Amino acid sequence: MDWNTRVTELLNIKYPIIQGGLAHLAYSDLAAAVSNAGGLGQVTAMSLESPEALREEIQKVKAMTDKPFGVNFAIGQHGRPFSHYLDIAIEEEVPVISMTGGNPTPIFDQLKGVNVKKLVLVAAKRQAMKAEELGADAVMVVGQEGGGHLGREDIGTFVLIPQVVDAVSIPVIASGGIGDGRGLMAALSLGAEGIEMGTRFIATKECVHASEAYKTRLVNGSESDTVVIKRSIGAPARVIANSWTDRILEIEKENGGYEQLKAYISGEANKKYIYEGKENEGFAWAGQVMGLIKDVPTVQELFDRIITDCKKIRQNWADS
Repeated sequence: MDWNTRVTELLNIKYPIIQGGLAHLAYSDLAAAVSNAGGLGQVTAMSLESPEALREEIQKVKAMTDKPFGVNFAIGQHGRPFSHYLDIAIEEEVPVISMTGGNPTPIFDQLKGVNVKKLVLVAAKRQAMKAEELGADAVMVVGQEGGGHLGREDIGTFVLIPQVVDAVSIPVIASGGIGDGRGLMAALSLGAEGIEMGTRFIATKECVHASEAYKTRLVNGSESDTVVIKRSIGAPARVIANSWTDRILEIEKENGGYEQLKAYISGEANKKYIYEGKENEGFAWAGQVMGLIKDVPTVQELFDRIITDCKKIRQNWADS
């Protein structure tokens, strides 16, 4: 199959597959493995303790691959200042910057005149149009099936992707509910020119920071084992359901605000689960695609499987 799309050309990658930002998990081991397999790996910037820690992580990636990679900036409502982190990415000549979870305008302003590809994660048509207006080179569009932060309108990937494709002229990258070759082929059929996967990459051997308990839960879980939290504070996000998230939903039902939720939705609570495997002392992001995850392969094995499945689908279409 010819994998040449505007996304592969834009990012200079072999396959139109991008690894999501993955707070507290997307570091050099995973990013380099994805890039070496032919996709675009990413390092998460704002989960690192300091700008210099980001520099170290970027240099580790460079030591492990000569392929393009990106740095993701999660600019959420309660995030830390990111300008010094972005300065490091610019100094290190990172080829791709992606933005998620907030207003990307300050990042675009700081990147003026910098030779870097800019990707923006959106969850609505109007957000995609705004990203294009600001100067995004491509948009990553996440449907309601996705893990982590989502749109407020509960629109699924199959409806959202064609809407955005029709509304913008820049390449569209589909995200949410995608974890295998069938998902990639479906995304391309909808008009997208690539895919982003988050949850599926957590359940790989090179995602070394994820606890075995987390990976095992992804393998053993179903699409019904996730819930959406933080709707009440305008930041809906999909996580694995457990007693901890039950308490979050109770607080929200009782009209508790951010202050009441803060300890339950903090980065520390997230790390209790994903790092230490303490499943009922924290929370873990996951999309409904966990219902399609049956093992923990290497990143290369996952890519090989996806591409093989795509070729089989293409052949079946040709034979029918």
